Amino acid sequence: MTEIRELTVGVLGGTGAQGKGLAIRWAKAGLKVVIGSRSAERAALAAKEIVDVAGGDVTGADNVDCAANSDIVLVAVPWEGHGDLLGSLRDQLAGKVVIDCVNPLGFDKQGPFALSVEEGSAAQQAEALLPESRVTAAFHHVSAVLLADLSVEEVDMDVLVLGDDREATDTVRELAELVPGFRGVYGGRLRNAHQVEAFTANLIAINRRYKTHAGLKITGV
Repeated sequence: MTEIRELTVGVLGGTGAQGKGLAIRWAKAGLKVVIGSRSAERAALAAKEIVDVAGGDVTGADNVDCAANSDIVLVAVPWEGHGDLLGSLRDQLAGKVVIDCVNPLGFDKQGPFALSVEEGSAAQQAEALLPESRVTAAFHHVSAVLLADLSVEEVDMDVLVLGDDREATDTVRELAELVPGFRGVYGGRLRNAHQVEAFTANLIAINRRYKTHAGLKITGV
């Protein structure tokens, strides 16, 4: 298996908070990162901002070129555009490890809540749309605020990684552990992604109530 530090990581949605936060940490760890966006110009601007903060080899591209020129691709786009985007990138993502971290959530006066997804979860929708890709699910519960703040030297939380391809989930766990403080933990088959995505609503509620940036820690492992 290719050494994790030799991989180019693409971040679809890399101009958003979560994707950008992870890109900052991976750039800091020495990975080559490609930021993807509908606008190549906007992606290039985000890439420059990341380099200014973290250094490293970070470039911007439109989503098609980001997917085509990366070895492993994180999907961190809004849920509303998730299906259309992945359906349009089937060829570019074929054979690659795809990490879906999208949380299908709604918000009303009572706070966040999980949305119903026909395929079962965002990750399962990705699997259906990308039959030639190695789809995993991870990074649902990480704090974008903590990731972007490099004065926080260690982001102390576990990252649940789900998927049906053992080698792919091991690769994603390694990728997670390039972020100081993260521990990648196998969380089950992709069919179990719904409850992982849905738990984000609980975590948002916790963070709002206690004014913090809490994540998950798994005991006994």
